[in-house]
Amino acid sequence: MELKRIPYRLTVCKVTDIFAFDINTDFYFIGKTDEEVSLVCRTEDTPLATIERDDGWRGFRIQGVLDFSLIGILSKLSGILAEHKIGILAVSTYNTDYILVKEENFERALSVLSSYGYSVI
Repeated sequence: MELKRIPYRLTVCKVTDIFAFDINTDFYFIGKTDEEVSLVCRTEDTPLATIERDDGWRGFRIQGVLDFSLIGILSKLSGILAEHKIGILAVSTYNTDYILVKEENFERALSVLSSYGYSVI
Protein backbone atom coordinates (compact mmCIF):
# COMPACT_ATOMS: atom_id res chain seq x y z
CA MET A 1 0.00 0.00 0.00
CA GLU A 2 1.28 3.46 -0.90
CA LEU A 3 1.28 6.46 1.39
CA LYS A 4 1.66 9.89 -0.16
CA ARG A 5 3.22 12.79 1.74
CA ILE A 6 1.19 15.98 1.93
CA PRO A 7 3.69 18.76 1.14
CA TYR A 8 2.14 21.37 3.48
CA ARG A 9 2.58 22.32 7.09
CA LEU A 10 -0.87 22.13 8.63
CA THR A 11 -2.85 23.77 11.40
CA VAL A 12 -5.81 22.32 13.28
CA CYS A 13 -8.16 24.93 14.67
CA LYS A 14 -11.65 25.76 15.91
CA VAL A 15 -13.45 28.68 14.31
CA THR A 16 -16.71 30.52 14.89
CA ASP A 17 -17.16 31.79 11.35
CA ILE A 18 -16.23 29.35 8.60
CA PHE A 19 -16.96 32.08 6.08
CA ALA A 20 -13.86 33.90 7.31
CA PHE A 21 -11.90 31.10 5.65
CA ASP A 22 -11.17 31.20 1.92
CA ILE A 23 -12.70 27.96 0.65
CA ASN A 24 -10.96 28.49 -2.70
CA THR A 25 -7.65 27.36 -1.21
CA ASP A 26 -6.42 24.03 -2.51
CA PHE A 27 -6.29 21.95 0.70
CA TYR A 28 -8.50 21.91 3.79
CA PHE A 29 -10.96 19.86 5.82
CA ILE A 30 -13.98 21.29 7.60
CA GLY A 31 -15.95 19.43 10.24
CA LYS A 32 -19.09 20.83 11.82
CA THR A 33 -21.01 19.28 14.69
CA ASP A 34 -23.51 20.58 17.21
CA GLU A 35 -20.54 21.51 19.43
CA GLU A 36 -17.90 23.01 17.14
CA VAL A 37 -16.58 23.90 13.72
CA SER A 38 -13.13 22.43 13.16
CA LEU A 39 -10.78 23.31 10.35
CA VAL A 40 -7.58 21.65 9.16
CA CYS A 41 -5.74 23.78 6.63
CA ARG A 42 -2.33 24.84 5.43
CA THR A 43 -0.76 26.91 8.19
CA GLU A 44 -0.41 29.96 5.97
CA ASP A 45 -4.15 29.81 5.17
CA THR A 46 -5.31 29.72 8.80
CA PRO A 47 -7.90 32.42 9.52
CA LEU A 48 -6.82 35.15 11.95
CA ALA A 49 -9.93 34.72 14.08
CA THR A 50 -9.71 31.27 15.63
CA ILE A 51 -11.03 30.10 18.99
CA GLU A 52 -8.15 27.68 19.39
CA ARG A 53 -5.37 26.60 17.07
CA ASP A 54 -2.62 24.04 17.04
CA ASP A 55 0.16 24.51 14.50
CA GLY A 56 2.92 22.10 13.60
CA TRP A 57 1.11 19.22 11.88
CA ARG A 58 2.20 17.25 8.82
CA GLY A 59 0.32 14.54 7.01
CA PHE A 60 0.09 11.78 4.47
CA ARG A 61 -2.73 9.99 2.74
CA ILE A 62 -3.39 6.45 1.68
CA GLN A 63 -2.87 6.64 -2.05
CA GLY A 64 -5.77 5.74 -4.33
CA VAL A 65 -9.47 5.35 -3.77
CA LEU A 66 -10.49 3.05 -0.93
CA ASP A 67 -13.64 1.01 -1.28
CA PHE A 68 -16.00 1.32 1.69
CA SER A 69 -15.99 -2.47 2.07
CA LEU A 70 -12.29 -2.45 3.04
CA ILE A 71 -11.92 -2.99 6.77
CA GLY A 72 -9.09 -2.16 9.16
CA ILE A 73 -6.79 -0.05 7.00
CA LEU A 74 -6.83 3.00 9.25
CA SER A 75 -6.84 0.78 12.33
CA LYS A 76 -3.67 -1.01 11.22
CA LEU A 77 -1.81 2.22 10.41
CA SER A 78 -2.86 3.91 13.65
CA GLY A 79 -1.97 0.77 15.64
CA ILE A 80 1.54 0.67 14.22
CA LEU A 81 2.06 4.35 15.02
CA ALA A 82 0.58 3.91 18.52
CA GLU A 83 3.04 1.07 19.20
CA HIS A 84 5.80 3.58 18.43
CA LYS A 85 4.28 6.30 20.63
CA ILE A 86 3.24 8.50 17.69
CA GLY A 87 -0.14 10.18 18.15
CA ILE A 88 -2.33 10.90 15.15
CA LEU A 89 -5.26 12.93 13.94
CA ALA A 90 -7.18 10.98 11.29
CA VAL A 91 -9.40 12.58 8.67
CA SER A 92 -11.45 10.53 6.25
CA THR A 93 -12.85 11.67 2.93
CA TYR A 94 -15.04 9.88 0.44
CA ASN A 95 -11.97 8.58 -1.42
CA THR A 96 -9.39 7.85 1.25
CA ASP A 97 -7.96 8.47 4.72
CA TYR A 98 -5.46 11.08 5.82
CA ILE A 99 -3.23 10.74 8.84
CA LEU A 100 -1.75 13.81 10.49
CA VAL A 101 1.08 13.70 13.02
CA LYS A 102 2.96 16.41 14.81
CA GLU A 103 5.81 17.73 12.69
CA GLU A 104 8.52 16.43 15.03
CA ASN A 105 7.19 12.88 14.50
CA PHE A 106 6.56 13.07 10.75
CA GLU A 107 9.75 11.55 9.34
CA ARG A 108 9.85 8.93 12.09
CA ALA A 109 6.22 7.96 11.37
CA LEU A 110 6.96 7.47 7.69
CA SER A 111 10.13 5.54 8.49
CA VAL A 112 8.27 3.24 10.89
CA LEU A 113 5.52 2.60 8.34
CA SER A 114 8.15 1.91 5.66
CA SER A 115 9.68 -0.71 7.92
CA TYR A 116 6.27 -2.41 8.03
CA GLY A 117 6.17 -2.63 4.23
CA TYR A 118 4.32 0.56 3.33
CA SER A 119 5.68 2.46 0.34
CA VAL A 120 6.06 6.20 0.91
CA ILE A 121 5.94 8.49 -2.09
